[in-house]
Amino acid sequence: MLRYVRIDMTTKIGFLSFGHWQAVPGSQVRTGADALLQSIELAVAAEEVGADGAFVRVHHFARQLASPFPLLAAIGARTKTIEIGTAVIDMRYENPLYMAEDAAAADLISGGRLQLGVSRGSPETALDGSQSFGYLPAEGETDADLARRHTEVFRAAIAGAGVAMSNPQMTGVSQPLAIEPRSPGLPDRIWWGAGTRKTAVWTAEQGMNLMSSTLLTEDTGVPFDELQAEQIQLYRDAWKEAGHEREPRVSVSRSILPLIDDETRHYFGVRAQAESKDQVGWLDGGNARFGRSYIGEPDVIAAELAQDAAVQAADTVLVTVPNQLGVDFNARILESIVRDVKPSMG
Repeated sequence: MLRYVRIDMTTKIGFLSFGHWQAVPGSQVRTGADALLQSIELAVAAEEVGADGAFVRVHHFARQLASPFPLLAAIGARTKTIEIGTAVIDMRYENPLYMAEDAAAADLISGGRLQLGVSRGSPETALDGSQSFGYLPAEGETDADLARRHTEVFRAAIAGAGVAMSNPQMTGVSQPLAIEPRSPGLPDRIWWGAGTRKTAVWTAEQGMNLMSSTLLTEDTGVPFDELQAEQIQLYRDAWKEAGHEREPRVSVSRSILPLIDDETRHYFGVRAQAESKDQVGWLDGGNARFGRSYIGEPDVIAAELAQDAAVQAADTVLVTVPNQLGVDFNARILESIVRDVKPSMG
């Protein structure tokens, strides 16, 4: 029988923004510029209220954040302590070597605070969108194979592998060349977004940290948090069996909305009852389980999260934020979570 073990460290709290923008009534984020600039300001505000991380989701062909590295570099330049990262980058779209240069540069600018989540990606707006970027699976490959192949090249590049041969006319010798710049420690800060237990085991075997969101693309009939906690335990067991030397990290995402004033009650009060349970649906060709939202008074949310098996098994919780309500609104939510919820979570 699997045991869900609480790891021995203080849980980190970060926010996760999808960076939606839309010129509709009530939206404070009406353009792409709004989404980018407010993401920077929210990271600054999150650091000020004591949050531990600022993460962004990457989507293409949609009115959401898309190219993460200029944004992460800007956040890194404006902040000092908060972790910055992605959750996640769809690796089907990426040039692994160009990404390796961008990632190293953003990490150096931030002083080594980059926590980079990558994965195969999720169902998207564009049909075969990565092909428009010039990346097609090879014969016999799936989309997942393509993403994993790109990830393998990217990880080798940031670790200093030779990926091109030098020009003897320029260097006097023929030898392998690595990408520049490189950032020490970055290879240990790559996370894979896993949607199943099987993928979590593969992630551990590869030596990557684990990201698990509010969606699992499988369902066994047990509550979401228990299925996710099982996923995490299988990951930790596989990590130990693989013999990796460092301690892995695990993050889970949650929708957490404390009702702290009239505005939060106006926007989310009526949703508390409807979204307090898991949802099961059909996604991308199979059953999927969506985790519940935590909406209510901060002390009630804290008590509920203390019973969430996956939250208790992870070291990092990424709070999905309603970014279109603006920086001030989301900063108040984060401040309440850090002050009123986090101390009682474990």
